[in-house]
Amino acid sequence: MSTASSSAQVTEAIVVGVLALQGAFAEHIAILSRLPSQPKVVPRAVKTKDDLIQCRALIIPGGESTTIALLARLAGLLEPLREWVRSGNPTWGTCAGAILLAEAVEGTKAGGQELLGGMNVRIARNGYGSQVESFEAPLDIDGLRDPEKLFPGVFIRAPVVLSIQHPPMRPKPYILARVAADLVPVGSSDYLPDPTDDPTDPQDDRTVVALRQGRCMLTTFHPELTKDTRFHEYFIKEVVCA
Repeated sequence: MSTASSSAQVTEAIVVGVLALQGAFAEHIAILSRLPSQPKVVPRAVKTKDDLIQCRALIIPGGESTTIALLARLAGLLEPLREWVRSGNPTWGTCAGAILLAEAVEGTKAGGQELLGGMNVRIARNGYGSQVESFEAPLDIDGLRDPEKLFPGVFIRAPVVLSIQHPPMRPKPYILARVAADLVPVGSSDYLPDPTDDPTDPQDDRTVVALRQGRCMLTTFHPELTKDTRFHEYFIKEVVCA
């Protein structure tokens, strides 16, 4: 066998951490394990600082944002996570994870909410209302594989993006998806736009459900609770590997 034929090019595996303190981390790990083999993605449960430094990217799952922040502090992870985000490492927050990536939050529990920051958004916890106002909605998401196929958005006690800032010297926020106001449970929350409003109104940040800013990304819904792997593929291709 010639040297040329025996020296196949090997692509380094991408270790993607999933913060595994509370919430839907197992579901994210399961989807990452099913992604296409190029590039090869190796999921890693992150419970310690040592786990975190082995990763190239991080997903912060849905769950209970106050509990995740408290457990991160108890594990000595809160400051390392903040430094991780500040350093520009690829990070994706879903639902509770989206709250933690915000710079300001409304509707917090007594005592407030510790945040990681990283994205110039103001967000409301449980912005659609209580558990009974959970819902599903088809989403047209820019940049996904098979773009004509809508993505199943699962909203469970989901946060609502109240406003998006555009500060100088920071990456410009890029809206990936909005939810149509008429698909949201009527009267479920004072945070929401009126269902008769134009769902494509570029001035109404409350309809934004997926947003990217630099190497940070948030979704107010739960892609990990579907069988659709395309949003995880997008994160790897467009945020981690870009």
